[in-house]
Amino acid sequence: MTALPSLSDAKTQAAALIRRKTALAFGLPAVVILYLAYIVVAFDVPGLAQRANWDNAVTLASDSWSYKTHVTRSNRDGTMTYAVEGERKGTYPEGARPDWVTGSEVIAVDLAAGEQVRLYPDNRVEIDLPDFPRIEAQIDGRRVTTNLPEALPAWISASDRRVAITAPGGRITLTGSKTEIFRYFPGWELFWFTFTSPYHGHGLPEILFGDRIDPERSNLSGAWQDFWGNPMWRHGEIAWALGETILMAFLGTMGAAIIALPLAFLAAKRFAPLMLVRMAARRLFDFVRGVDALIWTVVLARAFGPGPLTGSLAILITDTGTFGKIFSEALENVDDRQIEGVASTGAKPLQRYRFGVIPQVVPVLLAQVLYFLESNTRSATIIGAITGGGIGLMLTQAIQTQKDWEEVAYYIVLIVLMVMAMDWLSGWLRARLIGRKD
Repeated sequence: MTALPSLSDAKTQAAALIRRKTALAFGLPAVVILYLAYIVVAFDVPGLAQRANWDNAVTLASDSWSYKTHVTRSNRDGTMTYAVEGERKGTYPEGARPDWVTGSEVIAVDLAAGEQVRLYPDNRVEIDLPDFPRIEAQIDGRRVTTNLPEALPAWISASDRRVAITAPGGRITLTGSKTEIFRYFPGWELFWFTFTSPYHGHGLPEILFGDRIDPERSNLSGAWQDFWGNPMWRHGEIAWALGETILMAFLGTMGAAIIALPLAFLAAKRFAPLMLVRMAARRLFDFVRGVDALIWTVVLARAFGPGPLTGSLAILITDTGTFGKIFSEALENVDDRQIEGVASTGAKPLQRYRFGVIPQVVPVLLAQVLYFLESNTRSATIIGAITGGGIGLMLTQAIQTQKDWEEVAYYIVLIVLMVMAMDWLSGWLRARLIGRKD
């Protein structure tokens, strides 16, 4: 019979337990606080906050949901150009210009917050800004002479070669080669049709039910052709790039599953009794999945050159290791009774695997493969930026230009919609192939 502890021993044990609980209650938050303090110092959080340029952040955010129309005068020959986003593909037709630009000899440009810029034929510029003295500038060769004071506000930068003014209603830049003014407007201009399309400026009801706009084409056919081949937004090229991204994910994921399944039998103890074989298979899985897909992408791009196939191979190699580990663990947990039942019919070893093992692991295999297919759709976007394929390449190019952030926003929206569609599709396939438990 076990002796009960004495009252003093019980009190001692209770006091020790209370001390441990108290130390844990105070010690764990203290460790977390120390770790956070270390992060603040190690990552220089105060310095990061000081270096942050919130004006650039505001400009970036506004560029993602708006567009700017450029008014540009060449200071060499006096040529005036009006273009959306400053692109040649978005240039106004000859003889047309925005309604906020007026005048012939003297061009007056009205901005959104009451500012006005006047361009004179002799390369003289006058700028009227609310609550600020009139700015006068004369451009002579490469030199820009102004009446600006020495002490300038933060929204004006000036030298004898360049003057830049960021006003609430727009921006003005003066250099020896050109004078440029641009004004922001909400929306994504020329998203449907460019100025060169006869359907520009026509609404959907007019296209669907109105008279023929282009004598050579029906409204629906012509509007679709001009939209699909829009030279600024490149809808057709983007659709092809999205298809390449999905194809990279699909080929890589399915190829990895096909290769990993037979190799998983070599890594499962139940089906590979030789320890040397199992160790070799498992170390192979560790190696290929231990190197990230991005690293494999760089290596394969050097070996085979850029392209969607290189991205597919990178996904295939990485996922082969992951699938091999998952599949081998699933094989370790199969029920022997079903295998014995198939064997009792006189089935050969290969038939035992086919009818006694595979049906048991198929739900796990399909669930994992479909999940990775969805996940690899996101990964293929980044991999495509390195290998030169898919929507990832177009997104990277748009970011590097630092010009049309509304295009970046457009690509990001499409990527999110693509991931959502793949998530829905993989869920639907899981429900159809595996079944859904209520």
